[in-house]
Amino acid sequence: MTVTVEKGARAGTGHHSAGPRRPRPGTSYALFLLPGALAALAVIVVPFLMNTAVSFTNWQGVGDPKWTGLTNYRDLLDDSEFWASFRHSLFMVVAMAAVPTVVGLVLAAALFDYVGKHFGSRVAALLRACFYLPQVLPIAVAGIVWSWILAPDNGSLNTLLKAVGLGSWQQDWLGDPDLALYSVMGVMVWVQLGFPLVVFMAGLQRVDPQLYEAAELDGAGWWRRFWHITLPQIRPEIYVVLTWCTIAALKVFGAVYVLTKGGPGGATDVPSYFSFTTFFEKTQVGYGAAISTVLTVIILALSVVLLGLQTRAEEGDRA
Repeated sequence: MTVTVEKGARAGTGHHSAGPRRPRPGTSYALFLLPGALAALAVIVVPFLMNTAVSFTNWQGVGDPKWTGLTNYRDLLDDSEFWASFRHSLFMVVAMAAVPTVVGLVLAAALFDYVGKHFGSRVAALLRACFYLPQVLPIAVAGIVWSWILAPDNGSLNTLLKAVGLGSWQQDWLGDPDLALYSVMGVMVWVQLGFPLVVFMAGLQRVDPQLYEAAELDGAGWWRRFWHITLPQIRPEIYVVLTWCTIAALKVFGAVYVLTKGGPGGATDVPSYFSFTTFFEKTQVGYGAAISTVLTVIILALSVVLLGLQTRAEEGDRA
């Protein structure tokens, strides 16, 4: 009888002496995500909701806002300046996303597969750092330097053209409505090129070198190795670069502000700068908020589409 009681007591003791319950993995992860979520809520979500609310009003920044419903958005549909600025932003997508992605991909493959093998990894790393340097420079500094280079009278570019006997090619690069947008695009290609280059070179580090060796033994040249090995292997990096650079192009502001301030005659105006001038210079706060709200929705929708395409491509590769 005593043995039975002792066994029961031991059994009961063993049952109640279990250690403290461990939190579920999802709960512990949520605690780490909570500070970032609160920061995003305070810095992004709440200001966006406030901006959206202001976009339904007629307000000059002082006094009480007057509710106007969808009036600002209806006016936006008929605003030729807004649509012109949006067309300019499509040019910026070409300059900041399409061209840097293509050129950066070719340069990364050349540095990794050719320069690194024939001249050493240090030379490849030095060239990579040189291409990435514009990304480190503040856009205000880069814009001021390029405004000096492209100045019509004593700018470095026109001086160089004159020195080599091409004085007839001298232009007012930032003051001519027909050239200003393309000049800004050229500057943005220079600024943006380093980011895709670095991302692609990092992606090439995970490609199996035996693939290149086998292709080279089979007589495949550099271009064939690039097309049939490099491109398929770093497809995830290509999607990341396209998504990141496209978003940056749609919301570009600093370069336009420093180089041209949207001029001449609105030739380089983009939605973010158009919203800025409408908001602060024309004091049409509700209308400026509507412009920024539409731009934000477009960026979010495009991000969802690009991420969906990336996910679908990755699932197809696994299958």
